[in-house]
Amino acid sequence: MKTNMGPQDKTIRIIIALIIAVLFFTKVITGTLAIVLLVVAGIFILTSLIGYCPIYSIFGISTCKKKAAQS
Repeated sequence: MKTNMGPQDKTIRIIIALIIAVLFFTKVITGTLAIVLLVVAGIFILTSLIGYCPIYSIFGISTCKKKAAQS
């Protein structure tokens, strides 16, 4: 697996996951919506930690900065 997530993308995903967790534990979101959002938050945390998003690779997206070509 080649990383395809940049640092800003990872940070945004972690922040969104934390917001979802806070909303769940303060009982702002409940029921099926809460379960679905917790799964999404878990996926966001996992993909942020490994730096690879399978959906990005399907669509050919990469938020990593390009390395300068060496001459």
